[in-house]
Amino acid sequence: MDNLIKVQDMCKIYNPGENEVRALDHVNLKIQRGEFVAIIGHSGSGKSTLMNMLGCLDVPTSGTYYLNGRDVSSLKDNQLSEIRNQEIGFIFQGFNLISNLTALENVELPLIYRGIGRSRRHKLAKEALARVGLEKRMEHKPSEMSGGQQQRVAIARAIAAEPPVILADEPTGNLDSASTGEIMDILKGIHDLGRSVILITHDNEIADQADRVVRILDGRIVEDYCNSEKKVQEA
Repeated sequence: MDNLIKVQDMCKIYNPGENEVRALDHVNLKIQRGEFVAIIGHSGSGKSTLMNMLGCLDVPTSGTYYLNGRDVSSLKDNQLSEIRNQEIGFIFQGFNLISNLTALENVELPLIYRGIGRSRRHKLAKEALARVGLEKRMEHKPSEMSGGQQQRVAIARAIAAEPPVILADEPTGNLDSASTGEIMDILKGIHDLGRSVILITHDNEIADQADRVVRILDGRIVEDYCNSEKKVQEA
């Protein structure tokens, strides 16, 4: 596998000067193509800031970020928007569905921005919804679905165009245990199909289901290990 993501000496500083906050403090990270990685930390640890960098939602104060071999750390807003649209599928804790659109229409929407024609995006959206088990709920609106079903729509939206990176920010945070299990099984299935999955979480049990765990504290990476190796050491 080759590097899909390469972060070198990344810093993010808010309020530079006497009262500065180092949300990220000289972070170095490599994620290979096809990995399933959990980035874990408590509130204020820097994990959300790191997610914003990896998702091209923000740019670092210093350091570099290579995505698919391209330095994206100093791109302009319109260039970052294009990268997000083409390279990254986002899954958020709050689902972020449009309430007056059906499940099918919600999944199709980003494909419109990609310039994909009507018949092709309709086909891709239907296939993505079927992949998450919602083939019978395509014409339902968010208010007509459970939280777990809404999150599955959000996952279908993220994977429909098969971006190389799936970035999931606390995707089970608003769900009960049964729905959490379903969502994690879907994410594992996406990974099994060869997608790179980056999961942001504060929950150790969720992180333990990824192949690799990166723990962040006070803006620094303090642990980086494979779950399989940790289980062998604990046995």
